[in-house]
Amino acid sequence: MSQPKIARIDQSKLRESAYDALHEAFTRGAFAPGETVSLRTLADQLGTSMTPVREAVRRLVAEGALVDTPSRTLEVPPFDADRMRELKSARLALEALLLEEAMDRIDKDVITGLEKIISAPRSETGTPDLKQNYDFHFTLYRQSRSRVILPLVEALWLQYGAFLNLVVREQAAGEIPEHIHHEEIIAALRDNDRKSAQRSLALDIERSFKLLLPES
Repeated sequence: MSQPKIARIDQSKLRESAYDALHEAFTRGAFAPGETVSLRTLADQLGTSMTPVREAVRRLVAEGALVDTPSRTLEVPPFDADRMRELKSARLALEALLLEEAMDRIDKDVITGLEKIISAPRSETGTPDLKQNYDFHFTLYRQSRSRVILPLVEALWLQYGAFLNLVVREQAAGEIPEHIHHEEIIAALRDNDRKSAQRSLALDIERSFKLLLPES
């Protein structure tokens, strides 16, 4: 099994850099549900000592991305359909609020930036580009300037990242037009059509859940 790709960190800011690198890796689905994680392996991949990694992992445990088991083994939370349903409900509710706030402030330059994000070439593997997806959503959500809801949504994406690891392995993931709902959102932003933007956002959130929870 190949190791997850984690960017090496800036040695001048070890604590925050280690956390940021791991947070990004978990959010984009670098780790699968039920996978065990070694502090030593993470430190080697990041190119740092154990201390900043240990502190970063402590934060990730508190945020629900990792579980510190009774045997002291670090584990990505296993697949749990009920947990997925809760994440879906929370994302639909909170991301809709961020979109609403973002539409009060967004300008043409930001919309052009969103278009550039999704126009980048598709990954050679043919699977969805999870970093591209993250960049699109959070470039949009940051326009809300939310100091309360935005961190909550970031935490939801962190917990959902492991499920994304499973989503991209599904054959159907590569068959769905990757940016169809993103393009709809951009069109709605240009027209200031809030209803259409909200509908397309909901469809975009729901489709990845449907691959793992067909009844949802």
